[in-house]
Amino acid sequence: MTAEADAPPTGPTGPTGPTGPRSIEQRMREALERLDRDIDVWVATADATGEPTLVPLAFWWDGATVWLATRDTNPTGRNLIASGRVCLSFGHTRDVVLMHGTARALSREELPPGVGDAFTAKDGWDPREDHASYVWFQVTPDRIQAWGTVAEMRDRDLMRDGKWLVRGN
Repeated sequence: MTAEADAPPTGPTGPTGPTGPRSIEQRMREALERLDRDIDVWVATADATGEPTLVPLAFWWDGATVWLATRDTNPTGRNLIASGRVCLSFGHTRDVVLMHGTARALSREELPPGVGDAFTAKDGWDPREDHASYVWFQVTPDRIQAWGTVAEMRDRDLMRDGKWLVRGN
């Protein structure tokens, strides 16, 4: 991620500014901007015994779901295939967007038209041209939260049960 993308919000409209916490509408706008702009995301999964795995992966947000690619032979790939459960963390600890969701594995052949090209255009890397063990994952969000500091812990849910809570989405 770039330093600019990682910079915490500042000034009168940021969570640490004199006007207090950002409105949920502002957090929604900024969360969607982050999903469009950021290159990498922290991906948290667990195996059947509960052993956690946390790795950064490139991603592409299509406006409704997050697309990831990783090898089906590594712990993250195996965990996503086995359970489909994932937690994604965008940003940094003072301006975080958390997404809990369900991942669906797709082979290169099953990839919908345009997804691979859009992913490659954003990231500069094409998993379709890499090792054959790379699998695609489409993450459908169930819950999305956004907050900066303790002042924004209240009303941090932007989506719950797959439904946006903020009007206009």
